[in-house]
Amino acid sequence: MFGKLTISEIDELLAKQVVGRLGCHANGVTYVVPVSYAYDGHFIYVRSFEGMKIKMLRQNPGVCFQVDDTRDFSNWKSVICWGVFEELEDKSNRDAAIEKLHSRPLPLVSSETMHVSPIWPFTDDTEQVRGVVFSIKITEKTGRFEKSAEVEFYAS
Repeated sequence: MFGKLTISEIDELLAKQVVGRLGCHANGVTYVVPVSYAYDGHFIYVRSFEGMKIKMLRQNPGVCFQVDDTRDFSNWKSVICWGVFEELEDKSNRDAAIEKLHSRPLPLVSSETMHVSPIWPFTDDTEQVRGVVFSIKITEKTGRFEKSAEVEFYAS
């Protein structure tokens, strides 16, 4: 069965995921890259280093953002948001975004590549957090899902 996610289901998926795909476009080039993020119900918050993504976002602040929860080809949820990039240079806004990023729920299971490093988790001294901190003000969001009609059997 295919269907549309409700607004509350969209917000739930955005809140529980920690990696999404950010799409940006400038000078005839489209760029999509995975980013770790936090979501507060209205804004997506990201910290990144200078590079192609930041350069393009500064040139064209219109963005697309996508997250999903895919169990298999017949059981998935996907959300797409459109919004506006804003670099958070004001100390109070930057600190608030860093706090949201620092306090987001993280997966209980990690991999060998997910480990503590000098840049994660963030230091309590926000002045020491390197990189560009930005928000995406969501202007539109939509979600879809597919759920298999197959009956699942569990051992008792």
